[in-house]
Amino acid sequence: MKRLWFLIPLGAFFALAIMLAVGLKLDPREVPSPLIDKAAPKFALSRLDDAAKTVRLDDLKGKAFILNVWASWCVACREEHPILLEFAKKRAVPVYGLNYKDTRPEASAWLARFGNPYDASFFDEDGRVGLDFGVYGVPETFVVDGNGVIRMKHIGPITPEVLANKIEPLLKKLDA
Repeated sequence: MKRLWFLIPLGAFFALAIMLAVGLKLDPREVPSPLIDKAAPKFALSRLDDAAKTVRLDDLKGKAFILNVWASWCVACREEHPILLEFAKKRAVPVYGLNYKDTRPEASAWLARFGNPYDASFFDEDGRVGLDFGVYGVPETFVVDGNGVIRMKHIGPITPEVLANKIEPLLKKLDA
């Protein structure tokens, strides 16, 4: 019996090694969102380009859309911006921006300088709507179906691979 005691630490070591191996294969950008397959949070925000116009989630329902959370102070947003510009040219689905914890003049200047891929951008000055969506930081992108249900969340800049392998196939599936 005493000779078998060495098996306990050996078994614990192998269990820990297996958990580590599984953990290393996970994508750190894949943070599960409790909002997937649930209704998007309702909001009413002014448009970035026109503070007098208010947009609500219900105004966007009827067709799947992309909601991209961005800010003028976000370095990674600039990285993904050319990809969003190219995608928006396809007019496959509406692309909306959620300008997060920014100032209206800086955000407007940023879009004027780098181009505007958004059908509309909504001004979330205090970040409350972003928090309702579970935003950890910017950029983050959501795919929302025509019924206002969140179908996907991507954390970090959109890359051509993410667009081609995840977002566009999901949009085709939602359109079918």
